[in-house]
Amino acid sequence: MGVVNRKAEQGQATREQLVAAATKLFASQGYAATSIEQVLQESGVSRGALYHHFDSKEVLFEAVLEAVEASIATSIAQAAARAKNAVEALRTGCNAWLRIAEDPAAHRIALVDAPSVVGWQRWRQIDERHGFGLLKRALEAVAAEGRLRPELVDVLAHMLLAALLEVTLVIARAPDRAKARRAGQAAVDALLDKLLAT
Repeated sequence: MGVVNRKAEQGQATREQLVAAATKLFASQGYAATSIEQVLQESGVSRGALYHHFDSKEVLFEAVLEAVEASIATSIAQAAARAKNAVEALRTGCNAWLRIAEDPAAHRIALVDAPSVVGWQRWRQIDERHGFGLLKRALEAVAAEGRLRPELVDVLAHMLLAALLEVTLVIARAPDRAKARRAGQAAVDALLDKLLAT
């Protein structure tokens, strides 16, 4: 049993090493400019070990995307956990999302490359388990507090996500990201004020 556990741990460590190396490269160079050879060199892992875990660069990218999305969702959930009510949690989570625009890995991997590499549908499925899923649950909690009509939650989640994605892209491309984030945050706060006005 100990040998099996050790092999499983080694396999997991190798997988994590590959994902970490690929994340660094995809974030700095983009998916198209990153080769498998660069990932091997960066990770120090053999080609055979890489293909044992990932049978293509696209499959490796999807694992990287999943890890980046999980990290984003964790950051948002931690920020929102301190809120006193559902509306404050939604607002705090949206503002935490905007700060992610300043993270090159999240921006390049989750927003720029993901739709074209894994396709829109797969990208949305992954995001539904992470950031978008959090957004929908936050809106459901707001609806449960009587601040939103429950039948509008799904479509409003899509609308709010679209707004957040666009603002995030504006921030990421701005010459002064901090200033752009403050303006984006003010705009999102104003949008939420209108959306949740009772």
